[in-house]
Amino acid sequence: MSNLHCLHPELGVSGVRVVSTTRLGGVSIPPYHSLNLGDHVGDAFENVAANRQLLINSISPAPTIHWLKQVHGASVAALPDAGVLPEADAAWTSRPLEACTIMTADCLPIVLVDREARCVAAVHGGWRGLAAGVLKATLDELPVSSKSLVAWLGPAIGAKAFEVGPEVLDAFDMSPADDAVTTSRQKSGHYCLDLNAIATRQLLSAGLHPDAILGGDHCSYSNPERFFSHRRDGVTGRMATLVWLTD
Repeated sequence: MSNLHCLHPELGVSGVRVVSTTRLGGVSIPPYHSLNLGDHVGDAFENVAANRQLLINSISPAPTIHWLKQVHGASVAALPDAGVLPEADAAWTSRPLEACTIMTADCLPIVLVDREARCVAAVHGGWRGLAAGVLKATLDELPVSSKSLVAWLGPAIGAKAFEVGPEVLDAFDMSPADDAVTTSRQKSGHYCLDLNAIATRQLLSAGLHPDAILGGDHCSYSNPERFFSHRRDGVTGRMATLVWLTD
């Protein structure tokens, strides 16, 4: 595909492509260095535009990339959307060369692919969105059974780094004894939360087979050379995860 530094997970489904960018290969300067794709984080407009063009140029044939206005909610956009910039935290499509795209810098990108390549989806899995039901809302929108899906969990803040207060556990109706929770060693009354475990649990509850849930092995927080992390750096760039049907 490209000379950009991207992840290209293979989900074992022909007719589908997935690309997850890293922070490497673009033109932005610190603190956004270098492949920042977010136009809402304070980076120069011309640098973001150049980075997005680099991404498009690296894919052949290039899909139409649909950016979202992400608000940490549970709205799902069906693509192509009539709006220029849909306000949603997930997108799905059954049309070829329409790339469902989400941006992250610690939140969990979740890709959903039908085994028969009838549809694909991308989900912005921050804790607020996962607690609000964005993953279930997306699965409910898809015109196929959840049992026919394969999921990939992209780079996100790892369980050891994602420290939260008790209000986050309350949002999930979880206790400190939950398997996805560990007590923080850094701050009294705080906990470390495993977003990958929470998303996996929700996918399993929806009917996906355990063998159909892939990824979840890249921590954005602990790899500053490769990934953006808002929790680590504050002002920083955004990575993109794209999935589309090739034909």
